[in-house]
Amino acid sequence: MTAYLFPGQGAQFPGMAKELYDQNQQARSYFEQANDLLGFRLTDVMFSGSEEALQQTNVTQPAIFVHSVVLALTTPGFAPQAVAGHSLGEFSALVAAGSLSFTDGLRLVARRAAAMQEACSLQPSTMAAILGLPDSKVEEICDEVGVEAEETVVPANYNSPGQLVISGTVAGVSIACERLRAAGARRALVLPVGGAFHSPLMEPARRQLAEAIAATPFSDPLCPVYQNVTAEPTMSVEEIRKNLIAQLTAPVCWTQTIQHMQRDGYNRFVECGPGRVLQGLVRKISPELETAALGES
Repeated sequence: MTAYLFPGQGAQFPGMAKELYDQNQQARSYFEQANDLLGFRLTDVMFSGSEEALQQTNVTQPAIFVHSVVLALTTPGFAPQAVAGHSLGEFSALVAAGSLSFTDGLRLVARRAAAMQEACSLQPSTMAAILGLPDSKVEEICDEVGVEAEETVVPANYNSPGQLVISGTVAGVSIACERLRAAGARRALVLPVGGAFHSPLMEPARRQLAEAIAATPFSDPLCPVYQNVTAEPTMSVEEIRKNLIAQLTAPVCWTQTIQHMQRDGYNRFVECGPGRVLQGLVRKISPELETAALGES
């Protein structure tokens, strides 16, 4: 069985989706809808903007969402048996599964990006990638730093075995990185991000997004959606809303999501959107699984 995966922040690159826009009239129509809804020419930044311009959260998130969703919606015969999205990608997955409309999904993504950027400005915060340690050891050291240093630092993205991203205050992440290196981490690398995504520091953004989600119509999805917070499938609108709101302050359980999809019989994973990051993570989680990109055989 085949599942479709949708990438999150970090998958963007200058020139993304230009070929799709140039060669597909239906895709062009979606892109122009997005430009109108956002109130600025998102496509100008995607096609010819600098890497720096693309890294602004209010640009990055809509750009990845639009690229991913338009690719899915304009692919002949696209009919997913299951979907999952990494962080932001969960919104793309919900549109692809028919639970959200394209315009409602984009409105929520734009609101989410603005709320996250606002939350980042309230307190200096960051994230770091930790490689080469068991998840349990990273969790243990984050807990210790939280208690002893009274700083916020938590596991944020369970990307693959031995690759976990932590998130928190600048001081909390810095202390945790020192201790994790001492504990044998192969790398503890602070990431060039504007804030502590998927941590309690995103609470102000979570409250804003909760209001927007409550006011947005959702439909029953056409297939199971494996959500980041639970790593389990659901087709319940009520559960989808609840997990989507919780996602901003809870970790992305990506390792567990792929393991659970494999448990449920999915053995082929097709990445839908810019980049190839998710295919790499799937192979690290379970090397025997088949991976592909949408549009490739």
